Formats: sequence, C-alpha cells, structure tokens
Amino acid sequence: MAIPRTRPGAYPAILSYGFRPFFLLGSLFGGGAILFWLPLYYGKLETFSVFSPVDWHVHELLFGYLAAVVTGFLLTAIPNWTGRLPLQGLPLLALVVLWATGRLVVFCSVQTGWVLAAVIDCAFLLAVVTAAAVEIVAGRNWRNLKVLLPVTVLLAANMMFHAEAHYQGVTDSSRRLGLGAAIVLVMIIGGRIIPSFTRNWLARERPGRLPVPFGRFDAATILLSACGLLGWTFFADQAVTGSILIVAAILNAIRLARWAGDRTLRDPLVLILHASFAFVPVGLFLAGLAAFLPEEVPVAAGIHAFGVGALASMTLAVMSRATLGHTGRELRATIGTCAVFAAILVAAMLRILAAFVPSPGTLLHVAAALWTIAFIGYAVLFGPMLVRPRLQARRPTNAA
Repeated sequence: MAIPRTRPGAYPAILSYGFRPFFLLGSLFGGGAILFWLPLYYGKLETFSVFSPVDWHVHELLFGYLAAVVTGFLLTAIPNWTGRLPLQGLPLLALVVLWATGRLVVFCSVQTGWVLAAVIDCAFLLAVVTAAAVEIVAGRNWRNLKVLLPVTVLLAANMMFHAEAHYQGVTDSSRRLGLGAAIVLVMIIGGRIIPSFTRNWLARERPGRLPVPFGRFDAATILLSACGLLGWTFFADQAVTGSILIVAAILNAIRLARWAGDRTLRDPLVLILHASFAFVPVGLFLAGLAAFLPEEVPVAAGIHAFGVGALASMTLAVMSRATLGHTGRELRATIGTCAVFAAILVAAMLRILAAFVPSPGTLLHVAAALWTIAFIGYAVLFGPMLVRPRLQARRPTNAA
C-alpha cells in the first residue's frame, strides 16, 4: 500500500514521521551509551542510578535504544499497513520527550526514587503499544496486531526489570525476557521483510531462485523459538530449555537458507538483512549449549550474539534502508553505509569471541569502538536526511 501523505503542519521535518526522531536519537544514544559503558564498567565513571553498572548498561540498550528504534519502525510501518496518516507533530514530540525523560530519570533514579523512574520509563512503551493498537484497530488491520505481542512483552520485561532490580538486586530473568521478546520480534518482522526485499531485488536484478514464502514452517519455527526463549527466561540452565533452543536454532538456520541470501551479494542493503538474521540461530545455539556445557560455553556468548549481533545489526540495517526509502532516495548503499554494516558485524563477532577469552580487554575495547563507529556513523550519514524534508523525486516503495 502506498504511504499516505503527511498532514501539513507548522513543525520541522523531523517531526513529520516517527522514524525521523527515533532513528536519529536512538543511534546517537546507542553509540553514546557504549562510549560511557566501558569507563563505567572499569569504575572510572558512575551514574546516579539505582541500577548497578551492568544493569544500567543492559537496561538502556534494551529499553532505551531498542525501544526507540522499534517505535520508529512501528510508527512508520503502521501507516503503510492501515492507510491512515502517521503520528506527527505535537503527539510525536510528546512521545520523543517521554522517551528522553525516561533516559534521564533512569540515569538519576537515586534522586527521583526507583518507583517514579519506573513509572516514567515504562510509560513510554505503554504509550507506544496503545497508540499502535489504536491505529491498527482503526485501520481494521487485524493481522498485524500480532506484531504488538512481543512489544507488549518487552513492556512487561521493563516493568519486571525495575522490580527485580529493587527487590532482588539482580535482573537475570527480566533481561532475558526483554531480550527474548526482541528476538521474537526480529523473527516476525525479519521473516516478513527479508524474503520480501530479497524477492523484489532478485526479480529485478537476478531472475532465478526466489525466497520461499512465509508458511506453516515459519510459523511453527517462531512458536517453538518463543517457547524456548520463554524457558530460557526462567529456566536457562535446564536440559529441556537447552534442547528446545538448539532445535530452534537449526530451524531458524533452515528458514534463513530458504530466503536465497546467497544470491544477494551484490546488494549490501539486502545482504546485511540476511547477515543480521544469521545471529538469531547463532544466539539460540549458544544459549542452548550453555545449558549443557556451562563451563565451556559462557552465557554471555549467547546474550551478545542476540544483542550485538541480531538486534544491533538488524536495527542498523532496517534504519538505513527505511531512511533512504522514506526520504525519497535511491535504495543504494554508499561506501560509508557499507562501512557501518561492516563495523557492527565485526563488533558482534569480536564481542561473542570475547566471552570465551579469559582476559578479553582488547577484544572488548575494539568491539566497543566498532559499535560506536557504526552508530555514530549512521547518525552522521543519515542524520541530514532525517532532519530535512523528503525529496519528491520518487515514491518510497519497499522501504519498511
């Protein structure tokens, strides 16, 4: 469905569509948070948060950065799904301010108190889920309500995170629940856009074998994976959980192989989607192995395959493509864009490797530097597009 025209208004271009402020602020925050993280980890800096340094790091990447990007994607995709006008202007600004306020109160929660920080922080995802549900229902686009299920679980995980940190002092279950919800969202959205974009490019550039359409195998794989990730949330060290995760890893690898990614080497914007999704089965496999071989396979390996691999690289891939398409530009990756993709992929591999190394200092530093280069690089390359009006030369088809 063609993207509806935005409603004319006396507001800057950055408030004309949800992807604009949330992709820009999310990328800047994602890059800045890691720059802050290593000195924080080594005790050189400190927050004023009730969260421990590790909990602040995990929370802000899951419920700060990721929540912003998911919001930008939803607010941009839903008008395509429903044919309705997008959220823009003052309502969009209110969401942006609520997100930014959440980052501030989490950072300063010693002063604000954990309850107020939790209420303000969680109010953002609650507002996003509510606004998205209202639009989908109003547009009678019932089949896309399922996309809101993992986002709602992400909201529940955030609420649980605050409570767990306060009452138990650790956030193991809530961080795994949030991470699992995000990975399920990647399985759902990735399973929709990766075959679609691949098919469109191959049909135009390389006729021949095309991706297999979504079917019962995909639905069953997502369901099994979700069950395994739910088990991982509460029973991460159990053999049953490990077995389900390993089977889910194999099935997701088969899904990926069915999407003809090997035929997309000439288009980095399509290839990066396949490369990013590959970290999903890698993460599932490592998380499953950790249940059987806890001394040989550290838990952190699977967590960072999910977080740095699947989530960071997939969100950068989607942000890049959506920004080009929805600002009226050609869907073509520049050298700079390819460098951003390469930086985040190498960062993911190094961070997974660091989990297996007794003294990972150098690997951590290089991975953090590459992460920062990727996210700040995105902001530098695409920021001007996000703050300027859309080009009128072409319609943004096949972007998100």
